[in-house]
Amino acid sequence: MLHIEQIDSNKRSDVIRFYKIPFPLYAESKLWVPPLWSDLSMQLNRKKHPFYEHSGADFFIAVKDGRDAGRIAVLENKPYNKYHNRKIASFFLFECIDDPETASALFEQAFEWARKRGLNGIQGPKGFGPLDGYGMLVEGFDRRQTMMMSAYNPPYYARFMDALGFRKEVDFITCLVRRDQFILPARVRSIAERVIRRGSFKVLSFKNKKELLRWIPSFIKAYNAAFVNNWEYYPLTDWEVDFVVDNIMQFLDQDLIKIMIHKDEVVGFILSFPDISAALQRTRGYVPPLALMDNIPPPLAIPDILREVSRTEWLALNGGGILPEFKGVGGNALMYSEMEKTINSHFRRFNYGELCQVAETAKEMRSDLANLGGAFHKNHRVFIREI
Repeated sequence: MLHIEQIDSNKRSDVIRFYKIPFPLYAESKLWVPPLWSDLSMQLNRKKHPFYEHSGADFFIAVKDGRDAGRIAVLENKPYNKYHNRKIASFFLFECIDDPETASALFEQAFEWARKRGLNGIQGPKGFGPLDGYGMLVEGFDRRQTMMMSAYNPPYYARFMDALGFRKEVDFITCLVRRDQFILPARVRSIAERVIRRGSFKVLSFKNKKELLRWIPSFIKAYNAAFVNNWEYYPLTDWEVDFVVDNIMQFLDQDLIKIMIHKDEVVGFILSFPDISAALQRTRGYVPPLALMDNIPPPLAIPDILREVSRTEWLALNGGGILPEFKGVGGNALMYSEMEKTINSHFRRFNYGELCQVAETAKEMRSDLANLGGAFHKNHRVFIREI
């Protein structure tokens, strides 16, 4: 017996039920990284998450033979649709047992939800904003998930998508960079040094987070300009910008953030984070006993995360860009030079770096990374289907 239930995201017990569904699926996996309860409960919080200021979402659970067997979130991002002139829904947070009937029932519910809103297609996985990783893992099943910057899922999910009539919309590639192999050619290093000597380009370093925060407005302006033509882009509201900044700043190491300026204007950036996936795995899906504690990480997680920050060998490079007009005048060389310095940081020496989720449309960057020693590591695919 199979049926679909819509949960009430205002009921904490329903949200906990939705949150817990993946844990039995990955009970034996050493590669899956569970989301923090505080993160997922925030995504479902219609009062506190900025997505709901302009858009809507609902959440469904598949129940088979009396047990929760799968889940799906269905979203309509109105600013995204307006910017790209589309009428499309997104699915996200999909998890399911290895059963085509259950997967089909969940997606039929998602299709019906979208049709009722006058939408003519559905894409995904695609979440609530730029902090949510894109796509479903289709290559790299033997590699550990990188925090919440991208997903891990079983190989059979892609078979579900094929059977349900989905096709590829866009792939996001993650490159592996090994410290001993990521070596800038002398020519690239020379160009980077030359543009710094000329004085028009500068790379900012920050003594503390307060100093970094002063540059956030200029950084957001550059971020928008760098990614304005990207598939996933849409104009963020002020609340969304504040939300992104607040989340990034939580475990930020200012030594790993590089901002490049040209005549006092931000023209490029690299966002890097110590990979704390191992610490997140050790939280084991902790849910606090009281709702007033929902936005607080597990008590023992904070010292564990801080220890992992200092000892991890892995660096996640999740955000890098240079304004198009500065790529041909040394900007790209400077960005890659700073990337090399970050991996070989004076404060710690990372052995591995993951350049997370480079869109397949960013052909120039992918070519550059291959020439610099970056190797293919994972592929996450966004699927699409007309309805």
